[in-house]
Amino acid sequence: MAESGDGPRNQVRRLVLHGTRGVVSRCRDFTAEALTDWGWLPAETAETAEARERAEDVLLLVSEVVTNACLHAGGPEELVLRHAAGRLRVEVADASPVHPRVRVARSPGLPGGHGLMVLDRLAVAWGSEDKGPGDGAGKVVWLEVSRPSPPPWGRRRADPS
Repeated sequence: MAESGDGPRNQVRRLVLHGTRGVVSRCRDFTAEALTDWGWLPAETAETAEARERAEDVLLLVSEVVTNACLHAGGPEELVLRHAAGRLRVEVADASPVHPRVRVARSPGLPGGHGLMVLDRLAVAWGSEDKGPGDGAGKVVWLEVSRPSPPPWGRRRADPS
């Protein structure tokens, strides 16, 4: 496994899921363990406050997409985390063919309906796509985040040789 300032490269982790009971906390715990292994956590050793905040953002985003699968798609079937070169892709598969759509803006004071706004603000990109052939009916909702660059004083210099 290759190591760099961004941690392990080209790592994929999968969590198969059934039902909705306790699934959000299971997915957050699974993601936190992966982030720890990939050097995004623990927060105390992250390079900057921005890096700590990014790791917390990832956990919030996982909570949002898994909760949406519970509320609107009968529950998630699988959580996949793909880490490569300081970028993380989160994928949540479910059996519903209905893709998420942004609703008319709601008042921040009203409960519910803010999950996609959170994705818009915190993810570099997000979307949904039909499952691949042979994977059954349904879709995959995905999001991508990038790890903040370390401050200039924390970056490794290129070897001049």
